[in-house]
Amino acid sequence: MNTKKPRLFNHAPKNSQLVEQEKQRNDLGFGTTLTNAQSRLVNQDGSFNLVRVNGSLWDRLNIYNRLITMRWSPFFAWLLSAYIITNTLFAGIYMLADARSLTGIDDKVLNGPFWKCFFFSAQTLTTVGYGHISPGSFLTSCIAAFESMIGLLAFALATGLLYGRFSRPVAHIRFSKNAVFAPYLDVNAWMFRIINTRANQLINIEVTTTLSRLEPKPDGTLTRKYYGLNLERNKVAFFPANWTLVHPITDKSPLYGCTPEELEQSDAEILISLQALDDTFVQMVHTRFSYRYSEIRWGHKFRPMFDREQQTELDLNKLDETEEAELN
Repeated sequence: MNTKKPRLFNHAPKNSQLVEQEKQRNDLGFGTTLTNAQSRLVNQDGSFNLVRVNGSLWDRLNIYNRLITMRWSPFFAWLLSAYIITNTLFAGIYMLADARSLTGIDDKVLNGPFWKCFFFSAQTLTTVGYGHISPGSFLTSCIAAFESMIGLLAFALATGLLYGRFSRPVAHIRFSKNAVFAPYLDVNAWMFRIINTRANQLINIEVTTTLSRLEPKPDGTLTRKYYGLNLERNKVAFFPANWTLVHPITDKSPLYGCTPEELEQSDAEILISLQALDDTFVQMVHTRFSYRYSEIRWGHKFRPMFDREQQTELDLNKLDETEEAELN
């Protein structure tokens, strides 16, 4: 009786050129199927231009991340709105529980029982308790006790959010509004300029740049390809002043021989990633940026940002200034 089991798989080695090409393909995580020529991959605020759909409600809200990363003005607007809504809600509960059961509700300090309940709720929520109005029944005492607990928890959360916002290291890097094609030594180069807008020290700054563009396949369909752009210098130890990053356009550059029309037809976008060590927090900080084909000035160069009479004075308003220059 033959007890030998049949071989289910063919273990003979087989090399695939397509698999090897796929392994060597450069990809930043966007894939090759993003071929919409009307939108950019990375917004200029560093966020990704991608919308997620069909996710769970909790994942879409992402409350903590939104409150930590949003600007200060909407953050305080949310806090104020939550404070007013909470006190309004509890004022209504006190009204339903019979506001007359609150001791001191009948005085003439404030007009209307609702506003008296509202400010009593504010005093209870913050545990201030001036004593002008106080619970006069078991039901209102229970409501006030519950509101005090809510207030303690809410202010603890608000304090944690404030601390998280202040303690979160952020790279306050400002990029020039436009990149330029400018003469550089005996060739031309693609350049952009950055500055640190804060007085904090950034150490060991490293920048990577990648060209993203659409290219046709043999069957005529478009696919997105990525090419690394080698910078003249992509690392510096210190960053006290402005820094102009230069990609020389030699015969090995993906931009060699490109024209503005070709970059527009290929929906070209140059993606930038920067990371550095923040000396204040002793933590790594990251930021992202991108330049589309329409944000590149051809035949321009950046003007100096230093005052010639005072070499130590750096004018931040000159970050975006360029002047015409004849290309090589």
